[in-house]
Amino acid sequence: MRLYLRSRALPAALAALVGTAAAAAWAARWLVSLPDFDHTARLPVVVLGPLLAAAAVGASLHTPSDELDRTAVRAWWPRRLAHVLAPTVLAAALFALALPGHTEAYGAPAAVRNTLGLVGVAAASAALAGARLSWLPPTFFVGVVYLAAPSEAGGAAQWWAWVTQPGPQAGAWTVAVVAFVTGAGGYAWRGARHMTGES
Repeated sequence: MRLYLRSRALPAALAALVGTAAAAAWAARWLVSLPDFDHTARLPVVVLGPLLAAAAVGASLHTPSDELDRTAVRAWWPRRLAHVLAPTVLAAALFALALPGHTEAYGAPAAVRNTLGLVGVAAASAALAGARLSWLPPTFFVGVVYLAAPSEAGGAAQWWAWVTQPGPQAGAWTVAVVAFVTGAGGYAWRGARHMTGES
């Protein structure tokens, strides 16, 4: 187990999750303390914090021994699934603690939802394009949505701009949960794609 954790750089990923949550907690308090700002100023935190967490989890999905994994006697999908679930649960719990209050807007529910959805996108990206590039699709998605999302919550935006929606939006939760289940399931089933030239 220790060799597995070290070969996937999971200790470094977990440390990155803790550091990201601590930075998110500080940034959220700082933004709210600024003059003329309220709790809605925490939107960048509930978007960028989970994005950084998803990048850390996605990078840890790299498989240095892809050929050995495929020829193993025991199925690897339970380990892969646990590999996605454990850091995701940790990140969600850390963000829930880092962003207390204002559950109706940009608090813990929005951060947890975004963590689930973006980790799912990163896991799917690892399965399709390799773990080293798993950060790219969620980053591109968040960048485009953050610039294009309407200021009003709800409506059709809760489906395509779910990362910028307040916590209780049902449509945004649906998309995030589907993204997580699809991404985690895809990674558990086939693992990270081994790119030519990777060691």
